[in-house]
Formats: sequence, structure tokens, C-alpha cells
Amino acid sequence: MKKLYKKKIIDLNFYKIFKPELTPKKMLKLGVFGGSYFNKKQIKEFPKSWLINAKLSKTFDININRFRVKSGLSREHWLKKGWIFKEDPLGWFQWYCRFCNGRKIPHIDEIQIKRWKNFRRHVLAIKKNCERGDLSCRRRQRQAILQWAYNPFI
Repeated sequence: MKKLYKKKIIDLNFYKIFKPELTPKKMLKLGVFGGSYFNKKQIKEFPKSWLINAKLSKTFDININRFRVKSGLSREHWLKKGWIFKEDPLGWFQWYCRFCNGRKIPHIDEIQIKRWKNFRRHVLAIKKNCERGDLSCRRRQRQAILQWAYNPFI
């Protein structure tokens, strides 16, 4: 399926490859981003059901993360790499939450879905280097894939 968007033809087939393993609700329940990804105003945008049993904090708390490790790059690094867009100033997870809530912006969705797909290399590294079910192996990488909607319990 193709659609004309901003005078550019975009192949919408990239939506077919996007098969996240976890919902935003499940990710928030498991513990991501030290609990401090959204402030009170931002989180009101999302369904209240997502917040039931969500692990949230006003400030980053490593103990909220599922694997009790800090994982990910700084916001400054994201900005420098061009990974932050005006549509989602908080980054990929904000995009994912809005996407799950029904928002579609094909040119942004394509970029973010490709970024998600490329992150799969970390899933493969865990599978290659860890015994199945050994959650103590590569905890930082497991936390990272959790934050990208991949199942870290592989």
C-alpha cells in the first residue's frame, strides 16, 4: 500500500514488520526508564488503565527498573544523533505510546519502526551469549530491550 505524504510517496508496508512483544502498559508494570519517563501532565495523555500497577517515580530510580540497572543513552545523545522529533520530544517510548493510542504519522512511524527493528540485534546478542532463562546474564541489555518493547525474559 502506498500513500502520498508531503509530496513523497511512502510505502506503508513497513507497518507490517512492527510486531512489538510488549504493550506500553506491560512495560510500565515491569519497570522502565527508572519510572520517570513522563511527568504528571504528559502521562494524563494515556489511558488510566496503563497506570494500574505501573512503576512510576518523580525522579529516576534504578530500583524501579526491572533489572535494577541503568540502561540507555542520555537525552543529549539522542538529540545529537537526531533521534528526537518535535512530534515526540521524549523519544521512542512516547512515540510508541501514542502509536498504540491510535496516532499515525507515516514519515515518523517509518523512522521509529526501523529503529525498533534495528534494536533486535540486542535480542540476538542475549540469545547467543546467555543460557535460556538466565536473567542475571546481560541485565543491562535485557533492560534495554524491555524499553524497546521486546520480551527480556528470553
